[in-house]
Amino acid sequence: MLATDPGLGHLQAGWRSLVSMVVSLAVGYGMAHALHIPSMLGMTVGGMIGMMSAFVIAENTPLRLARASLWVPIPFSAALSVGAWLQPHRMMDLCLMVVMLALAFFLIRFGLMGLLTGMMMFNALLIGRVAVVPLDDCGRLCIIAMVTAAAVLVARLMLCYPMPREDLLRTQRAFVVEARRVADAAATALDPHAHQDVAIKQMRRALRQLNVTTLTIDGRLALPEVAAEPDTAELLHQYLFDAELALQGIGHAVQEMTRRPVPSALREAMVVGLVIVRDTPLGRADALHPAAELIRQEATNASKGTGPDEAELRALAQRVGDLLDTLADSLACWLDLGWNTPTARAKVPFQPSVALEQGRLAGAGPAARRLADAQGDQGWRRAIPYVRAPLQVGIAAAIVLPIADTINGQRFYWALIGVMITMFGTNTTHERLRKVGHRMVGTVVGAVIGIAVLHLIGPGHIYWTLLVIVAGLGFGSWGIQRRYAYWVTGLVIALVQLYGLATPYGNLDWLLTQRLLDNALGMAAATVCAALVFPLSTRKIAHEAQHGYLAALEQLIVQVAERWKDPEAPVRLRGAARGVDAALYQTQSVLRPLVRMRLGTHAKGGDNLLALLGTATAHARALAVAADIDLAPQLRVRVERLTEVFASSLHALDRQIATGERGGTWIRVSPLIRELEFELRAPAGPRADRLRVALGELAALDEVLASLASNRGLTIRTTASAPSPSAAGVTSPVHGTVLTGTRYAPPAQRKPAEEASNARGTGTSVRTESGMPSSQHAEGTEAGRGAGDGTVTVRGAVRCAEHSGCEVWITIVTGRGKRQAMVKAGNGSYAINGLTPRGYTLIVSSSAHPPHAEFLLVHRPGRDLRHDITLGPAS
Repeated sequence: MLATDPGLGHLQAGWRSLVSMVVSLAVGYGMAHALHIPSMLGMTVGGMIGMMSAFVIAENTPLRLARASLWVPIPFSAALSVGAWLQPHRMMDLCLMVVMLALAFFLIRFGLMGLLTGMMMFNALLIGRVAVVPLDDCGRLCIIAMVTAAAVLVARLMLCYPMPREDLLRTQRAFVVEARRVADAAATALDPHAHQDVAIKQMRRALRQLNVTTLTIDGRLALPEVAAEPDTAELLHQYLFDAELALQGIGHAVQEMTRRPVPSALREAMVVGLVIVRDTPLGRADALHPAAELIRQEATNASKGTGPDEAELRALAQRVGDLLDTLADSLACWLDLGWNTPTARAKVPFQPSVALEQGRLAGAGPAARRLADAQGDQGWRRAIPYVRAPLQVGIAAAIVLPIADTINGQRFYWALIGVMITMFGTNTTHERLRKVGHRMVGTVVGAVIGIAVLHLIGPGHIYWTLLVIVAGLGFGSWGIQRRYAYWVTGLVIALVQLYGLATPYGNLDWLLTQRLLDNALGMAAATVCAALVFPLSTRKIAHEAQHGYLAALEQLIVQVAERWKDPEAPVRLRGAARGVDAALYQTQSVLRPLVRMRLGTHAKGGDNLLALLGTATAHARALAVAADIDLAPQLRVRVERLTEVFASSLHALDRQIATGERGGTWIRVSPLIRELEFELRAPAGPRADRLRVALGELAALDEVLASLASNRGLTIRTTASAPSPSAAGVTSPVHGTVLTGTRYAPPAQRKPAEEASNARGTGTSVRTESGMPSSQHAEGTEAGRGAGDGTVTVRGAVRCAEHSGCEVWITIVTGRGKRQAMVKAGNGSYAINGLTPRGYTLIVSSSAHPPHAEFLLVHRPGRDLRHDITLGPAS
């Protein structure tokens, strides 16, 4: 759950809704009795206050929460009195509802308080008309609304107190969970018996989810009080960026290795190292260093073939080892900052690069708003960004209201709700049509479940009915940020229980069908009006999203140039690269097709564009880290010219996308990069190596964007010389700290021990821990005979000097890198069945101890072995 819900925001929303609805219904019921008004009316008013407080108000500081919660009953009470006064004038009342709905969408532009004001006024008018509220009861209902708001606030402060710092710690655990998924998927991809295509797809999916989780965490760093101060937030941002970059690099390196024949010894070392990454407990990131050293040792001992594949394999394995070191350092610092105040200050205070909308990553919204603002450039058109959504909603409501009122005067509001939900939170026609589909599916599923539960409860059981209502709304609140259909399902389950109080069970099918049709009528009208009244086409929003992506990329190039020009310049290279990441996510959201078809059944232009932008983003991330170095004065003029040429090419591509006009030129910077690389052949050292990596990433980024420019019809200019290896995208590995002193026996060093063991007829074990010397040498002994099927059972004790009953998992990896089994040690002992004679690596994992690997040699079939395990120190 942590992986799919960083910070447990969805779960908190469900719990917040549960608490708010229980308290609001109870207070509404009690106050109705105290003030001598109908109980159902009091619960309706209280429930509306609780529902809006739970769904709309998600502030993470007590002061902000109190201000928003206590404001809710004020516009509600004012509009309720107006609606009661207009009861005798039905036509005026209906017209006022249309105006109020349009006003609500206008007030959304003014933030949370504007949204609460507009929505509560519309809801009050709706309740006044549907419940036929007498004007004489408005005063007492206003008291109920205010008391309910105060009670809900107290309940949320007691049971749902905002704890942004704890939310940050939960997001850290979510990142670690995703990192473990990436490591596990990478180990599976290296398994020689795994389905290669399926394993690669799983790893890519894990990397995409890792990126979404990281973007969400980065966006939450800008929320109030999540980080104590801007310096802390900036350091958290930097370490998180580096950790994700290392994991992405590991995933891509493993993907490249799967395309080549990997020696079994190297494959085994890679799998062992990745499993150690997967099983390392939270807070013990230092345990990754021995895994990195293991992989580097085996890469060094690998066959020194002269072919390109052998050299590339060694380079990839070395890169994985270096990236594991980088991951260990970044992860350790990032997790430590979650608990402790930083000892060093950031060079530049944190500035948010990722936009969140309702706790989720912003999709098409920013691009749609920029495009809408661009429509109001002069004259009367300046008002378009302000009146566009209200006019669309008002016209759609004015169309559907007479039709719905004619069909069923008592349920006319269903069509208005259809208009409201279609326009709220959507920006493109595709998004609105998706929401229609979710609404239809959720209504059908909720109706089926709701009617079944209603028949199960039976009539007259009010408390069970209220329990189902609260549970349905709680489920919907939890699921609304995952799928809109989940919210609709929970809502309809709750509504069925309400309808069952006043409607015969036999008529519920028709009632729910009519509700579905009225919703569909309102949603269809809203979709059509949005497409006709000051429309923002999906194509234009897609172009604006691409413009935003190129602007974010240009900002990164400008900051790289500034960093190289002036070492003291206040630049945020990782923040700029994270902005490129967020812009890519927004572009993906716009270009996502309405229905995902099978390969070959729809145009692949959008997919090709996203593939190019995804590759460019990967190079942009690596460039941001590698370019964070000081340059010698003689190089600054050269790189300034290089970045100027790159920026001018980006301008030309951006202009073509914005205007659609043919023409423009993309000038490749590869020749300039080759000249710089030639000058850098002589100097050696970390700084020169990082500059080579940065130049290689810049050249690769140039090649990717040149392909995009060529597809858009730009002229590509370059010299006649062939591009250098760096321009083709081959980059040097990122250097990390090499650790020594590991006691692990790599596969290449085991053969003499295995041969000697076979000659002696005994089992052998060699053990390594996370930097800890081994105090026990477990010798394989004959413990009994097997079943005669040629396999061996290995048994032994698991000892821990610091704890009693440690939960231990043992992963068995064969010499070819295949994960054969995983067993759990119970009551201080374990047993592994079905092992055939060969060498194995046992990876011992525990939540209280760092993982370690032990080598086990099984030599004689049919004879069981004993192998005891002693866990190392927990700290």
